[in-house]
Amino acid sequence: MTETVPHRGLDPRGCIAREGSLARVPYAFRSVVAAARDRIPDVFGARLHSAYLYGSIPRGTAREGRSDLDLLVVLHEEPTEADRADGRALDATLDEEFPQIDGGGTLLVGHARVLSDLERHDLGWFLACLCTPLLGEDLAAYLPRYRPDSLLARETNGDLALLLPRWRDRVASAGDSEEALRPLVRGMSRRLVRTAFTLVMPRWNGWTSDLDEMAEAFGTYYPQRAEQLRAAAVLGYEPSGDRAVLSSYVDDLGPWLAEEYARVHGVKADRPEEP
Repeated sequence: MTETVPHRGLDPRGCIAREGSLARVPYAFRSVVAAARDRIPDVFGARLHSAYLYGSIPRGTAREGRSDLDLLVVLHEEPTEADRADGRALDATLDEEFPQIDGGGTLLVGHARVLSDLERHDLGWFLACLCTPLLGEDLAAYLPRYRPDSLLARETNGDLALLLPRWRDRVASAGDSEEALRPLVRGMSRRLVRTAFTLVMPRWNGWTSDLDEMAEAFGTYYPQRAEQLRAAAVLGYEPSGDRAVLSSYVDDLGPWLAEEYARVHGVKADRPEEP
């Protein structure tokens, strides 16, 4: 198969361009972002180093009533259980107050971890390329430029095999209601599409966060799995509470993708156990 060199999402030097900006936040979501910016310092106080937006809101693609609010909060020290509880309370308050968002999540990390060698091509890349500065000093200034290469692929998504047992446990313990299954379908669909995309990212030679475009790029190189990924991309945006979909993920697509990923890029470096 002839490979193309589209250079999507790259700067003139061939590095991944930072996506998103506060200028792209849709009008309907500006009040949500302003509230988050005002409240984060009140919640975390002197523990706060910096805060960032990521996801569809800073990319300008958020949809009212369907998109969630994604925040990355960097603390001077590693987050405690109290910090995580504060983050969950902030998420719940914003979700209740602003109907234009459908939930949200605040990811908490420590300053030293973001800049560590171990996280340079995972969490560091995520902050530098996928996060939009909201408060405080932008740590992207201390991180390298990133290319869509095999090292980045391995360190971002080379841990799918470790996730699958946890996914099976979550599916087995979930109820059968739409409310219980829908978030699992959305989260697993998105993760599988992103993993499938980074599997082919070095050959595609570019970057995108659009799930449909990710699925199409993957399908160019793995046509036998293309329809599965296109369907997963649709469910990543419009999930249904379908247990059969989850079973197909943990019993078929997920194991195949984990094995192929390890064959092509290797396995992500071990991380310490997180609380």
